[in-house]
Amino acid sequence: MPKRRTRSYNAERFRRFVEPLLAQSNESYRQASMAAGLDETAISRYFGGTQPMRDACIALADHFGVNPNEMLEAAGYEPLHFFDRRLIDPNALPPDIDQLTGEIMRIEDEEMRKEMVEALRRVLRIQMQMMETGIRRGMERAGKEAASARAAQAGTSG
Repeated sequence: MPKRRTRSYNAERFRRFVEPLLAQSNESYRQASMAAGLDETAISRYFGGTQPMRDACIALADHFGVNPNEMLEAAGYEPLHFFDRRLIDPNALPPDIDQLTGEIMRIEDEEMRKEMVEALRRVLRIQMQMMETGIRRGMERAGKEAASARAAQAGTSG
């Protein structure tokens, strides 16, 4: 089976994903590695630059109770359709939205989290306005081009 990777392994990115999970479970690297069925130095090696295998990512995700696709992506792999919850639960969020929600929920300070959500809303409103303006301009241009084409057609047929 060929390796399905989206980017090269970034140990710091993996660490930023796993460390809050370690803190939440109040476990050391060694404890979590062993609880996931890995050797006792696994997490330490991954933080040191060794890319975890897919099965190790899945084992860690199972141990921490997170979607394996999130762990796989943190380790530099493409998500696997097998773990796409939307295929099972039509009400589940798409992985990118689910990941963003998870990141927002990790902000412990409630006031800071509210500020972040409001800032994201402002950015989304601006982006949507820019998209709507672009669509409107595109439609206006298409209408003018169609009118020009009709006029040219009328000029050549008359």
